[in-house]
Amino acid sequence: MKNLFKAMLPAAICVLAACSHHPAGLTVQMLPGEAWWGAMDNPSCWKIQEPYAFPFTGEMTLTLDFRSETYSNNCVPFLVSSKGRYIWSDEPFKLTLDKGKMLLESEFPIEVVEAGSTLREAYLAASAAHFPPSGVTPPDEFIANPQYNTWIELTYNQNQADIMRYAEAVVKNGFPTGAVFMVDDNWQKYYGNFEFKPDRFPDPKGMMDKLHKMGFKVMFWLCPYVSPDSPEFRELEKKGYFVLDAAGEHPAIVHWWNGWSAMLDMSNPDARQWLVDQLRGMQQKYGVDGFKFDAGDASNYSPNDIRVFDGKSYGPRHTELWCGLACDFPYNELRASWKMAGQPAVMRLCDKNYSWDAVASLVPAMINASMEGHIYVCPDMIGGGEFLSFLDVDPKDFDQELIVRSCQVHAVMPMMQFSVAPWRILSPENLAICRKAARLHSELGPYLLNLAREGSVSGEPVVRPMDYAFPGQGFETCYDQYMLGDKYLVAPMLTPGTQREVRLPAGTWTDELGNVYEGGKAYVIDVPLDRIPRFTQR
Repeated sequence: MKNLFKAMLPAAICVLAACSHHPAGLTVQMLPGEAWWGAMDNPSCWKIQEPYAFPFTGEMTLTLDFRSETYSNNCVPFLVSSKGRYIWSDEPFKLTLDKGKMLLESEFPIEVVEAGSTLREAYLAASAAHFPPSGVTPPDEFIANPQYNTWIELTYNQNQADIMRYAEAVVKNGFPTGAVFMVDDNWQKYYGNFEFKPDRFPDPKGMMDKLHKMGFKVMFWLCPYVSPDSPEFRELEKKGYFVLDAAGEHPAIVHWWNGWSAMLDMSNPDARQWLVDQLRGMQQKYGVDGFKFDAGDASNYSPNDIRVFDGKSYGPRHTELWCGLACDFPYNELRASWKMAGQPAVMRLCDKNYSWDAVASLVPAMINASMEGHIYVCPDMIGGGEFLSFLDVDPKDFDQELIVRSCQVHAVMPMMQFSVAPWRILSPENLAICRKAARLHSELGPYLLNLAREGSVSGEPVVRPMDYAFPGQGFETCYDQYMLGDKYLVAPMLTPGTQREVRLPAGTWTDELGNVYEGGKAYVIDVPLDRIPRFTQR
């Protein structure tokens, strides 16, 4: 497959390299009607201000600098066009969009490739040339059933009693099991230690056995940091396992969202193996299935404060090495990554707040994540994963329509993940709607698994832009509906209300209610709260 697509590439590839002492300036003029995808999941991320940021078009003004940032996202040095072009670099670049021009700045070569005439042709050519699929898929549980995460309910109070109550509530309320169950941050004594807090986890092995018996695969949160002046810190400092400061004399004490810590040097094979040994030890001792690899953000690594890292002094290199470790463990999750396209890594969109703008951002962000070469993606957590926006919200004051619509978007994606407990905040009627959506996802499980397995060989994404499947029909900037594989056109509600417009490609289409439509037109359809509009082509 890889050789086939390489053969499709044109002979003339434009490669622009910078002088070794000065950044390159490469300007790409956007063509009339051209749209571009790629680079990162969602530029607005924590503060949702541009929910419809994708695709990039000539009307947009935007600056992204991947040389020091990964924006709390899954990112790649790659852009792909509706006109069959793509841009690739092996290293980070700065991207500026302004008045129909794309300015790319880097100290490294950048390729602009004419790979065909359509988005699909360009994407598949780039995949074959630069991020070929691994042939490996994540474990079925990630895709076949909903996932559950304890973050929003427990935040920094992860404890055995409440974890078990959450898991038991999943079963009691009729939600699917045979699923991944993630225990989030602060289960451990401190960072760099891999034993459970004894006051919160009196019997971690017993807890694990019960969760397994209930049908869950259990993962635990971790980070690449070690608490300063802990026993582990003193041991690892003597062995030289930390990233050093700019002078190269002492461990760099890095500031991240949970305070100040030393950073494990993932470019040191001995330091990497030390961490692997700790994680394998947890698996053997407690039966842990896998890990959520968090906090690998490039912004936590500053070349101004830390000496050259693995021969390259930029943050995404740290992110890339940290994320590469995740693939040693089939049960993994990444929220910030660099150059992981084509790999069997489970991606999750960055934490979004509890808002309608965040719900509206899910579909365009998921489409763009797919066009980055990320096949196995989860659209954050249902209702949002940014815990501050959930604090001090009385259950009776939650916008139940928002939670339901967010759940429905997840249900027709490659993965869905609950965190805020729907049984705590929803009425019985709305809880039933979410349960129905969760079961729909499980019903779609065999289809989604087949798409994932095919994509692991072909590189084809699961979530596809309309223009990817139907080029030349005016769908370049369609950001609120998508193709789930080649069978389902999905048009979920992303705003309050019970009506939306759906644009159907040429042909004859049938919705999930049995209604028949002539394609090549737009329709305003009714979407009551219990409906997730889906269309198939005859």
